[in-house]
Amino acid sequence: MSTLVYERVHDNLKRLKLATIESLLDNYLEIAAKEERSTLEVLDYLLDQEVKSKEDRALEFRMRLAAFPMEKRLDDFDVNFQPSLDPAVIRDLASLRFIHHAENVVFLGPPGVGKTHLALALGHEAVKQGFRVYYANASSLIERLMKANRENKLEERIKGLTKFHLLIIDEMGYLPFNSEGAHCFFSLISRRYEKSSTIFTSNKSYGEWG
Repeated sequence: MSTLVYERVHDNLKRLKLATIESLLDNYLEIAAKEERSTLEVLDYLLDQEVKSKEDRALEFRMRLAAFPMEKRLDDFDVNFQPSLDPAVIRDLASLRFIHHAENVVFLGPPGVGKTHLALALGHEAVKQGFRVYYANASSLIERLMKANRENKLEERIKGLTKFHLLIIDEMGYLPFNSEGAHCFFSLISRRYEKSSTIFTSNKSYGEWG
């Protein structure tokens, strides 16, 4: 291979932002030559590594974007600890069918029964499946919405939140919110209704959400 061709290949890989192939190319070409691998096999391996690298980076970005306060997984949830839960329902939720159908999920129950665990675990699974997810504490979310409203940026804020396939709102009703907060929250939920999914957790009944 001439120096000109070598430099042009590396330069084009950089322009195409194929950083993984660019970093693996020299070493792998030597291995491929020794093992007499075909051109198609070389391309297959290098492209496969590039795809895996991009998928890993995309997953890492979605995880950061989700802003999960902690990592929880469905495998770590002890269904036997909560005999009132139907395992079939949990399996159905784990399929993420509700996201595909833009349906909402509400986990109601007293503190310590695993509501947040399930919500975060479903969120984690959704991120792994390529969905955009965002977690927020209800009180903090409403405060941010009200702040945006006062700055005439509520529409912009809601538009940003509608881009997520799944929004997790934790601890609904834990703290009361005023009429402005109710207006902002209603604006958000109505915009997402039947377009994307929301998971709510609460230790209060619907009537106590205010």
